[in-house]
Amino acid sequence: MLGESLTVVAAALGTAVVQAAGTQAWDGLRGGVARVLGRGRPERETVELEWLDRTAAALDAAEPERAEVERARQEAVWGTRLATLLESLPEDERQAMVNALESVLREYRPAEKGGTGGGVHGNVFHGPAFVQGHGGTQNVTLGPRE
Repeated sequence: MLGESLTVVAAALGTAVVQAAGTQAWDGLRGGVARVLGRGRPERETVELEWLDRTAAALDAAEPERAEVERARQEAVWGTRLATLLESLPEDERQAMVNALESVLREYRPAEKGGTGGGVHGNVFHGPAFVQGHGGTQNVTLGPRE
């Protein structure tokens, strides 16, 4: 079972993917995330690009009154996918993947509303949290895990 800290990291990464969709950061983040999750296998990278494209399309197609619900749904999907993937990896590969995703997020982090910037700064993810429909801010320190 994945430790709580990695579950939180997976959720934070899912939030960052959803936050980037539709921003100037999307193309770079999309490619970087697909490359990391594809783990050197072109066919796997293609699958990840398709998942990312479906996410962006679902967010774009959401009616304004349903946009927040769709964002939360997509964050949950990505958080679960990432947690499942991380759980399947040996510890050294898990940490390497977290580090690689952190690097992608640091490079392509989208700006938050209001232009203050979100994403990963150093080894801390700063961004909106949507937990069970409640907004807020989450700060998740990325680093060695249990």
